Amino acid sequence: MTLLPTLKPALALACMTVPAAAPAHFLLEYTVDTMIERPGDVPVKLVFWHPFENGHVMDLARPREFFMLHRGERTDLLDTLEPVTFTGPTNGGAAYKGSVPVKRAGDYVLVTVPEPYFEETEDIYIQQITKSFLNRGTMPTDWMTPVGLPVEIVPLNKPYNILTGSTFTGQVLADGKPVAGAEIEIEYMAAEPDMDSSSASAPVTTPPPGGAVVAISDLNGYFTFGVPRAGYWGFAALGAGPETEHEGKELSQDAVIWIRAWDLD
Repeated sequence: MTLLPTLKPALALACMTVPAAAPAHFLLEYTVDTMIERPGDVPVKLVFWHPFENGHVMDLARPREFFMLHRGERTDLLDTLEPVTFTGPTNGGAAYKGSVPVKRAGDYVLVTVPEPYFEETEDIYIQQITKSFLNRGTMPTDWMTPVGLPVEIVPLNKPYNILTGSTFTGQVLADGKPVAGAEIEIEYMAAEPDMDSSSASAPVTTPPPGGAVVAISDLNGYFTFGVPRAGYWGFAALGAGPETEHEGKELSQDAVIWIRAWDLD
């Protein structure tokens, strides 16, 4: 069991959720489910979007890397990607559909390393290195193991079957070392991609007042969030990566992780 460190009072207050001003950008690796019953190719959509408020869709360039880890073995999935247009309520944007070959029991860790995206309104580049998780056969194998990315969030709870009302804890790592004081935006996938139409479903809720929900990592890079609702939750550690510049402009190299929460019957 990993024990979280005792925080100084000021830092402990910083780890509580606080509002941020702007809506959150999130790269989605979306699958309809996280727990796979039968072997086969699982469809996945890569979309750069604002899913909490069902907002603007950003154009996603073809990723630099798209792969999976299963039982410690890496499989390149770039050749499975096909360009599509994903349509939100106000616009459409370039996205991708692909597939994940799920065969043996165990975890399948999906990883996307995108090209940096230029956000004109902020005059910066954004690169969201993203992880999500599938499992077959309820056999845990890989979910808790760092991938070795420039920046990533390592889960301390099994990320594909979090219970609603429980907590999720992650650790922010850059070049394998904990990142203290990282700002983590927290996003609920209130609207989900429709796999057939490549459009947004109707949102099931709206964001709370005050803007994006934010947590701050502690001295050892840990943060904890109480999960209030079933569904997909995303966490983005903003600017936590080692690269800070791209093509002469500021780069926010973010670590993103998606988890799935479930209600008890």
